[in-house]
Amino acid sequence: MVTRNETRRVMVGSVPIGGGAPVSVQSMTNTDTRDADATIKQIRRLEAARVDIVRVAVPDREAAHALARIREAVDVPLVADIHFNHELALLSIEAGVDKLRINPGNIDSRSKVAEIVSAAKDRGIPIRIGANSGSVPQRFLDKYGGPTPQALVESALEHVAILESLGFHDIVISIKSSDVSTATEAYELIASKVDYPLHVGITEAGGLWFGTVKSSVGIGAILSRGIGDTIRVSLTADPVEEVKAARAILNTLRLRRDMVNVISCPTCGRTQVDLAKIAAQVESRLANLSAPVNVAVMGCIVNGPGEAKEADYGVACGKGSGLLFRKGERLRTVPESKIVDELVELVLSDVMEGD
Repeated sequence: MVTRNETRRVMVGSVPIGGGAPVSVQSMTNTDTRDADATIKQIRRLEAARVDIVRVAVPDREAAHALARIREAVDVPLVADIHFNHELALLSIEAGVDKLRINPGNIDSRSKVAEIVSAAKDRGIPIRIGANSGSVPQRFLDKYGGPTPQALVESALEHVAILESLGFHDIVISIKSSDVSTATEAYELIASKVDYPLHVGITEAGGLWFGTVKSSVGIGAILSRGIGDTIRVSLTADPVEEVKAARAILNTLRLRRDMVNVISCPTCGRTQVDLAKIAAQVESRLANLSAPVNVAVMGCIVNGPGEAKEADYGVACGKGSGLLFRKGERLRTVPESKIVDELVELVLSDVMEGD
């Protein structure tokens, strides 16, 4: 079991970050925020995938003005992602967002940062700041010879110092790199220096397949050290896939227990059913079930009966059939054509009845 670092707590709408709260899942829309209808539609899909917090880009005034309508139409807490223009931050706050993502160091005057801080304080809105390997100021790159962990941390702490000097402490920090080793070392370093909650991710991780693998390795390594209060998997893909991957990471580490864990074997020459098809259908039909249960879908007599017996629910397959198990008890043998239906119905009936 992972022992998590102690951090202070901030609230993003109704969602707590830090202070021992469950690690929350974030994603970011890739629609044009100015198109409120498209953005609302995508956020609702993210809500259906059980995202906790959604961030939207606010590149101009038209996007900022669309936020009020978006905020009214969705339930999930919203984060406005803003760079350079303090007026967009103020407009976003007026629109009702629950959090800002800015870097005060790239706002062109202290007085403008102070305006943002004052408005955020009045509304109880936290601010996420941080450093990405692709946007570290040149002076830190020169000092450390590139976007090293030390350069990332010093850049982020410079932003922290600006907010602290203005009496603002509802801060979340991110230290992101596209390199897993750099990100891991940077998060370890920042965690040793501050007690602010940390937003963890591997930035620009890549497409759906490799990006998921890379993010799982990197985010998993950081979380396994007890570091991290909220995460985003950054994929060049449908944002819903980010949420699915993030939830899988958290459930794998047992930092959350809100999804079905399907255990299935890789198959071999002993397999006498279409196990890949069966496992895929079981996963698909139980994907939206929020229940901490283990379901084993096993293909032969070597490990099948043992895994199926140890799981909450399971099937150990033989030649064209499968033996169903429920909490260690053998139930019945069913033909291959009925394995998926009977296994899924068994799980759903128990969960719905609260067994």
